[in-house]
Amino acid sequence: MRDVITIPINGDESLIIASDNSGAIGMKEHDQVHVSYQTVAYFSFRVAVMECIAAGGKPFSVVLHNFCGNDSWGELVKGIEKGLEELNRQDVSITGSTESNFHLQQSAIGLVVLGKKHVDKQNELHISSHHKFAVIGSPLVGNEVVDFANQVVPLLTFLEVSKLKDVITWPVGSKGILTELNQIFPTKVFTKDRLEINLDVIKSSGPSTCFIIVYDQDQEDEIKRLAAGYFHSLTVYK
Repeated sequence: MRDVITIPINGDESLIIASDNSGAIGMKEHDQVHVSYQTVAYFSFRVAVMECIAAGGKPFSVVLHNFCGNDSWGELVKGIEKGLEELNRQDVSITGSTESNFHLQQSAIGLVVLGKKHVDKQNELHISSHHKFAVIGSPLVGNEVVDFANQVVPLLTFLEVSKLKDVITWPVGSKGILTELNQIFPTKVFTKDRLEINLDVIKSSGPSTCFIIVYDQDQEDEIKRLAAGYFHSLTVYK
C-alpha cells in the first residue's frame, strides 16, 4: 500500500493525504546532516507530493509543522515553493505552525500534502508478460542527496512520467527498492537474487530520490525520452 490515505468526499472526487517528516537535518549544532532549511523543506515536500501524485492526486494545499524555530519559517516555505515551481503549481496554498514555546536541540519538521483525485482515475494495473520494470533516479540518502544531486530524479520528470496512461509510478523511500517492489505486489515475494539492476536494491532512497515504474513494453521509448539519463532497467525474474 502507498503511504497515503484516500477519503471519498463526494461522488466524483476523493481526498488524498500524503505526509513526510524530517529529523536531525538542518542548521542546528546537533543535527546529523547540515543543510539549509530551504533544502530540508524542499526534499520533505518532494516525498509527500510524489506520494500524492503517484496515488492519482492533484495537490492543492501543503501543511507545514515546524520545530526548527521561528527564524527558519521563511526558508522552509521557500523550499516548498521551489518544489511547487518545478511542478508549475504556484497556485497551491501553504499553511502550518511553528513550535515557538520550546527550543529543540535538533531540527525537525512534518509536512502534509493534500490532493484531490477524480474517482474515474484508476491507478491500478493488471500485470502481464507485456509489462516491464525500471527505476528512474538513484537511491541516495543523507549527504549523498546534496553531493550527488545530479542523480536525483527531478520532480518534473516524475510528474511527466506519472501522466502516461496505464503506468504505475511508485516513489522509493527509506526502505529501498526491494521493499517497495514487494509493496506494489503484496501477493508476491521478491528477493534480491531475483532482481537485476545496476543499483543497490536494499539501500535507502532517502527523500524519494528515485521511483519504480511499471509500464507496457511499447511505452519504453517514450519513458526513456522523458527520463533521459535517470533511467535504469529493472529485470524481475519469476
